[in-house]
Amino acid sequence: MSDKQAVAPRVGVVMGSNSDWEVMKNAAAVLAEFGVPYEAQVVSAHRMPDDMFRYAEAARERGLVAIIAGAGGAAHLPGMIAAKTSVPVLGVPVPSKYLRGEDSLLSIVQMPKGVPVATFAIGEAGAANAALFAVAMLAADDKTLADKLDAFRARQTEAARGMTLPAL
Repeated sequence: MSDKQAVAPRVGVVMGSNSDWEVMKNAAAVLAEFGVPYEAQVVSAHRMPDDMFRYAEAARERGLVAIIAGAGGAAHLPGMIAAKTSVPVLGVPVPSKYLRGEDSLLSIVQMPKGVPVATFAIGEAGAANAALFAVAMLAADDKTLADKLDAFRARQTEAARGMTLPAL
């Protein structure tokens, strides 16, 4: 939870390594923009599996309504967390050095039936969209947040309408 937040986090932002923060900070920024309390931390599926299991198992009782899990390479983190909690997991493939995140995307999206992970685009856009999805989930029964989300989308529409193309 950031220093500015005095209430319990509603969304967890987890990643397999601090090197994933360059991508995952985009999720944190969106949550902060909407005033959604969140926590961000490293929970490695491979280097700290017991910690990862404890995190996932305690998520609901701690008040989390979504977990945004970013991972690169083998990208086991989102699926392993989803296997240990009924809190919705939003997977973000983090670009890898050799396969540009395509390996991560395939690992996250190919979950077996019965263990869902909502999977987003590779990289920064995926992290931001996962956070927007979490905001939309929370907005389902929070009118103030729904109004903020509607205003955000209206600003996006106006920005797109204002786009012009250069003359040939």
